[in-house]
Amino acid sequence: MNGLIKGKEVHFDDEYLHVKLEDGRIISTPIEWYEPLKQASISELKIINLICMNTGIEWESIDYHLKIESMLELSLKNVA
Repeated sequence: MNGLIKGKEVHFDDEYLHVKLEDGRIISTPIEWYEPLKQASISELKIINLICMNTGIEWESIDYHLKIESMLELSLKNVA
C-alpha cells in the first residue's frame, strides 16, 4: 500500500480500535494487537491526535504513534 490513507475520526471500545477514513470506510483492529495500547489506561487511550496529514494516530501521553496504513497491513496479515 502506498496511497495516503487518511483518518477522519478515531475511537475505541473494550476490544477494538476504530478509525473512520476520509472516504467513509472504517478500519477496526483488536487493541490486543498493540501492546502499548493494551497496557494504557482508559484515560490515556481517550487522548488521541491525528498526525502527519491525518495518516497517523498519536497517543502523546504514552508516547505511541500508529500509522493508519499499518492497521490495514496488520489486518491483511492476520487474515491470511
